[in-house]
Amino acid sequence: MERCGGDGSWSGPRGRRRRRKRREGRDGEAGEEERQRRRLQEARADLLDSEFWDSSLKILSRSLQEVLPPRKEVSTPREEEAILALEELWLCPPAPLPGRARWRCVCYGLGNFSSCFKARFQLAFLLLLLKEFQIPEELCCIFDPAFSTLERELLGGLGFSVLLRNEEGKHPVGEPTLFYMVHCGKALYNNLLWSNWSAEALSQMVVVGNSFKGIEERVPTRIFQRDYTYIAKILAASEEEALPPHARFLEVFNDTAVHHFPWHKLREVPPETWHSQEEPAYQSEDQLEIVRNGDM
Repeated sequence: MERCGGDGSWSGPRGRRRRRKRREGRDGEAGEEERQRRRLQEARADLLDSEFWDSSLKILSRSLQEVLPPRKEVSTPREEEAILALEELWLCPPAPLPGRARWRCVCYGLGNFSSCFKARFQLAFLLLLLKEFQIPEELCCIFDPAFSTLERELLGGLGFSVLLRNEEGKHPVGEPTLFYMVHCGKALYNNLLWSNWSAEALSQMVVVGNSFKGIEERVPTRIFQRDYTYIAKILAASEEEALPPHARFLEVFNDTAVHHFPWHKLREVPPETWHSQEEPAYQSEDQLEIVRNGDM
């Protein structure tokens, strides 16, 4: 006779086997998550100990320092004195100092970091960036339609804000934002620029991703001007600096550059360029390098 379960029901061999499988499944998931955390920590240590990280950090620091804080209307001396008095009385928090605006981060197209070493090192690089520039993980939105359930749970456990909706790169900014988009499709960069098509928005962005100049060189001029209009229009007003080549990380960060959009260059863009804001449409849908919302 089999023992009676805690709920008063009979527990035969088949019931025990089911419970044992559930326990093994949970233990297996926890073990795999711990293994992935350990591998990610090893990748971070490898990057942190490399000349590649030191050189890349200098490049990123230069770009982030170039980004303007959100511009505010100039107040009259009387208004400034009133605001200062209120702040001294702690009736309102002090306004952020110029250059001290809080940064946000958006990451697209990371890939399956649990099985792909390139994606794992890219995630490790992102974690180091967030720590270096004091961007909390909860202020970093992350999305890839390829993420597995385990990967989404792991990213959530690390503190990231895992997006559930495919934005297709159409993410407008309202404050300084670092976009981390290594090896993403051309349309994703083009969509991002379209959704921030103003000097005010672009001046608050830094984009880590495929070289815009490289895209121009590789894509036939006719297709580049027709399908990737916003990349084409902003090239003259952008500055980019390639991440340094490194034998160990060559496949991980090849063709990756840091882009920003200096205010003095944006001011030189003809006004009619900003007036053209048609949403991107791609004629070669079968060759599009992004996943559409309807394809998920």
